[in-house]
Amino acid sequence: MGKTIHTEAVDQLFDAILSLKNKEECYTFFEDVCTINELLSLSQRFEVAKMLRQKKTYLEISEKTGASTATISRVNRSLTYGNDGYEMVFERLHIE
Repeated sequence: MGKTIHTEAVDQLFDAILSLKNKEECYTFFEDVCTINELLSLSQRFEVAKMLRQKKTYLEISEKTGASTATISRVNRSLTYGNDGYEMVFERLHIE
């Protein structure tokens, strides 16, 4: 059986994230928790997901975001076969 992310430690991390009240608090917390590269990677994946949803080509996405085709493919798999987490957030943020 594979690893599960459903652990007490992850629950506590998510509780900490949910306690943040605004974008400035997010910057403060995530700059302590993540490296700059980790944050940039997360934001890049989010941008890739938005562009895939807009039916942009891998080449267009790579040129705009700097993401590798492997990253774009991984995000595409999440959009297609994942838990609809991206879709949930896109709907809440009214992202087309």
